[in-house]
Amino acid sequence: MPTRRQFISSTIAAGIASTFGTSRAAAWLQQSSARRQVTVGGRRVKTVDMHAHVAVPADLVDIVKGTPLENTVRGQLNGNLVMSDARLKAMDQQGIDVEVLTVNAYWYAADRDVAARLIAAQNEALVRAVASHRDRFVPMATVALQHPDLAAEQLQYAVEKLGMRGAGIGATVNGDELANPKFDPFWAKAESLGALIFMHPAGVPELRDRLQGNGFLTNVIGNPLETSIALSHLIFEGTLDRFPRLKLCGAHAGGFLPSYIGRFDHGCMTFPANCTNKNQKKPSEYLKQLYFDSMVFTGEGLRHLVAECGASQIFMGTDYPFPWTSTSVDHILKAPGISDADRIALLGGNATKLLGIA
Repeated sequence: MPTRRQFISSTIAAGIASTFGTSRAAAWLQQSSARRQVTVGGRRVKTVDMHAHVAVPADLVDIVKGTPLENTVRGQLNGNLVMSDARLKAMDQQGIDVEVLTVNAYWYAADRDVAARLIAAQNEALVRAVASHRDRFVPMATVALQHPDLAAEQLQYAVEKLGMRGAGIGATVNGDELANPKFDPFWAKAESLGALIFMHPAGVPELRDRLQGNGFLTNVIGNPLETSIALSHLIFEGTLDRFPRLKLCGAHAGGFLPSYIGRFDHGCMTFPANCTNKNQKKPSEYLKQLYFDSMVFTGEGLRHLVAECGASQIFMGTDYPFPWTSTSVDHILKAPGISDADRIALLGGNATKLLGIA
């Protein structure tokens, strides 16, 4: 006896066949059976992966030719970073309806002229790359943060002219913390546009010698540590007070910050001489102002992240195509102590609302 889902699928297929022919019905059945449908409490849920990497290098080589960026761009020409059918297949298998696509910042050393041409070409190429699957991908802009005023202009153009929903940035810019007031024009523009900014780290090069050896510590420790440092400065230097409506998401669950936020609350109380009272509230209260992805790998870790930050501040993330996880959906479905409403929010409800995904 067929299952209820099989019965419904066959009924729909029969309707398609009577209207459009058997070949169209067969194609629909194949797609329907291959794409995992995620449900919570019997309700179909749209799932959104906030942490997915992409590269669009083919149009960029000529712009960076003869610069230190050329090898980086050429290195992205092959592999899963470039858009392909393999990405859609992986999404379908995992039950991911939409990917929010960001390009990891590699261009912060570029001068103003190269940066202007590179970013314009890269953003337009990314929009073209997803044009045939607009229901599956949300492209995020790239910006030249080493030139903050230019970055603000690039973000505005990307949002207003290209229809992009925000931008991906690094966690530092040529050694400058994002809390440096020089970046305030960019933060002001992001806040006024209501654009989501996804911050992704690249490790802490100052610790490279100590992180050598077994265990891939340059990434396992270095990446979440850089996010922790960047977010901490944004809190303690008053950036989040100056831009209270800023929508900023820290990759890798915000690094170590949410797990050890109590120490941050007590630091200035215990050693007041080391603080300048720039903050309008306790460090822990800023967690409700920031956003994070779900990449903590254990159910208990996710439960704790929700408890500290609130379910409304968390998005699902996979880090695709890097093989950290292929079970982000089940990670959220099976985590203990989370209500169905909160699971729906984490799986895609928060991202759908914040990014205006239909």
